[in-house]
Amino acid sequence: MSARLPRLIVVADLEAAPGPLPDIVAGAVEHGARAVLLRMRHADATTREALTVAVRDILQPVDGLLIVAGPPSREPGAAAVHLTAFQALPDPRPRMMGRSCHDVMEVARAANEGCDYIFVSPVYETASKPGYGPALGPTGLAALCRHAPMPVFALGGMLPENVAACRGSGAYGVAVMGPVLHDPTVVEKYLHALEECS
Repeated sequence: MSARLPRLIVVADLEAAPGPLPDIVAGAVEHGARAVLLRMRHADATTREALTVAVRDILQPVDGLLIVAGPPSREPGAAAVHLTAFQALPDPRPRMMGRSCHDVMEVARAANEGCDYIFVSPVYETASKPGYGPALGPTGLAALCRHAPMPVFALGGMLPENVAACRGSGAYGVAVMGPVLHDPTVVEKYLHALEECS
């Protein structure tokens, strides 16, 4: 499955976005993003559908990957579903499925479920991931990567200068939220850092 996964996933969180989310996603795609995780925790069904369609339409011309956070729903155009550490396994299983993980037990669960990829967080200090204990750092990330048979994306406090350490720890790629939401042009810096690690 990793052949279809770009090494950068932009986390487009509706609540964290400082402006219209489709505009931010369009900017990120313009600067090279090819995978977007759309997170809309408290949006109603109408808003979820409208945002999913908008982001799908932005990604389609570049053959990008749309991932929708949460249990599968009726949003059209999502190629993948991303689950939290605690959400139940969907039935039927989505075509592509990922899960957020924070420790060895959660990584093992995702592996047993046959997840196509996982997020491991928080790798670095970040205000957006409270309640998950201290940051893992590259050493903690490496320990979890060793238990993961699927691609691992490092998340949490992810700056371009941290990419090399995460890749060196065994991460397949990185997932980024805050920096891209506030400045979509920064996608180019992440992609450059990832290229240097190839």
